[in-house]
Amino acid sequence: MNALAAKNRPQVIDKFKNKKFDLIIIGGGVTGAGIALDAASRGMSVALLEKKDFAAGTSSKSTKLIHGGLRYLKQFEVKLVREVGLERATVHKIAPHLVLPEKMLLPLTEDGTFGKIGTSIGLKVYDMLADVKGDDRRVMLGKEATMEAEPLLRTHDLKGSGLYAEYRTDDARLTLELIKTAAKYGALSLNYISATDFNYDENKKIESVNVKDELTGEAFTMQSEYVVSAAGPWVDTLREKDKSMTNKHLFLSKGVHIVVPHDRLPLKQSVYFDIPDGRMMFAIPRLRVTYLGTTDTPYKGDINRVLANTDDVDYLLDATNKMFPDVDLTIDDVESSWAGLRPLIFEEGKSGSEMSRKDEIFESKTGLVSIAGGKLTGYRKMAERIVDLIAEKFDDNQDREFKDCHTRKIPLAGGDFADYQEVLGYQSEIEKYAEKLGLDGYYGRYLVANYGNQSDEILTAMENYDDEPNTALLRAELDFCLKNELTMKPMDFLNRRTGRLYFNIKSIAPSLDAILADFQKFYDWSDAETEAEKAVVLQEIEDVSVFYAPEAV
Repeated sequence: MNALAAKNRPQVIDKFKNKKFDLIIIGGGVTGAGIALDAASRGMSVALLEKKDFAAGTSSKSTKLIHGGLRYLKQFEVKLVREVGLERATVHKIAPHLVLPEKMLLPLTEDGTFGKIGTSIGLKVYDMLADVKGDDRRVMLGKEATMEAEPLLRTHDLKGSGLYAEYRTDDARLTLELIKTAAKYGALSLNYISATDFNYDENKKIESVNVKDELTGEAFTMQSEYVVSAAGPWVDTLREKDKSMTNKHLFLSKGVHIVVPHDRLPLKQSVYFDIPDGRMMFAIPRLRVTYLGTTDTPYKGDINRVLANTDDVDYLLDATNKMFPDVDLTIDDVESSWAGLRPLIFEEGKSGSEMSRKDEIFESKTGLVSIAGGKLTGYRKMAERIVDLIAEKFDDNQDREFKDCHTRKIPLAGGDFADYQEVLGYQSEIEKYAEKLGLDGYYGRYLVANYGNQSDEILTAMENYDDEPNTALLRAELDFCLKNELTMKPMDFLNRRTGRLYFNIKSIAPSLDAILADFQKFYDWSDAETEAEKAVVLQEIEDVSVFYAPEAV
């Protein structure tokens, strides 16, 4: 049985009801997905629950970089920088189609955060900590070389730059490929299953979890030896249900990114630059667009609906126009946006941007293990620490032993390539195949960056449709995602599976009715159900592309 085929969801729910698992994971973001793969690959029986769609929270709303966190060196978080710096190469190796090398330019200005000597030393230490080799090592550029590398930069106070290596990814796709890889080791994962409460034994230890199928409304109970919460911004919500809140709690910081057409900000590479309030932000080219971010502001609103507002967008546009004065971006240039929450560990007296990005594990007397904080880049090490802890509990309490962590050697679904050069060779083949089918070459690069070596399967299926090429491609992608990625709703597909909501939003409308018709046929929806789903899609498109004053949201 393919446990991630949408049609097989009832069989998986049946197993959820009738099997006692070694580990239940609550939260289907990148941390929960990483824990599922680590635990299942060591031999544990695993169930993962996500109350919305996989990666619907923070894990589809990051800056989408697998990076070392250069600025954390200034906060003397050397251990964090070394760990995530080393992890960049590991994650690139296990998913070379999805974690892509990205040169990052750090302009040096007269009153900037980084001075020339400090930057040279800092980048060298950064490379040493991350064991960077060869052409990826940092290079310091003078003013003229910097202007040649990025002609759009302002020049009046430019002193030079540092050029160093990072990696770009799609956080939602990374999460999905982790879940698909975990399934190969027997992990069972479902979206739209919420944990509503816990049940306790006579020793006041958690023995089961009450859950609800958010698609059908059915409630049932799941049995497990241990329960881990990797629920991101909802970690404290579950700790409150467990009555295990301590003086340690989360601080939620909102981060907003905006997307503009690449021809309006045609950068040659990513740029990491100073902004007037002392923070720094990224401008990152990605195929047909360039995206900008991020903000860092305290958030106390509805954590289930986080939106960018006009203040957020104006802040990012103003900072970008100051660094690239000739582009003159306006709000009319913004195609889309995303807004997410960083679940940081609260530190008294510090602002959100000053708080550590280190992860922390909370263990309650009831047995609930929670993990919060951390960075996208460090998901695998966070998972390793959690599963080491659970394995130790099994050894102490049930006299069961499990393998050591070996996820650094497990290629993720779609990423079974010898190296990045092999990815580029495959990408060239896919681009030619796509062009033969009438698609722009962009779509060949897009497919490989999303699906890796699963791309030719999608293009082959595309030949089954008589629509114009872009619609035929979308329908072929949907067919693949329904069969392999538990795609339950149109927005699962248009956002987390394909990234089109953020990076190609204008491609949605011409194909939307065809996509909805395929969903209706697959799930046997009524016309009313289909219209309701269409309304959701149109609302989400408005949410990411129309901006309101802060008080309106």
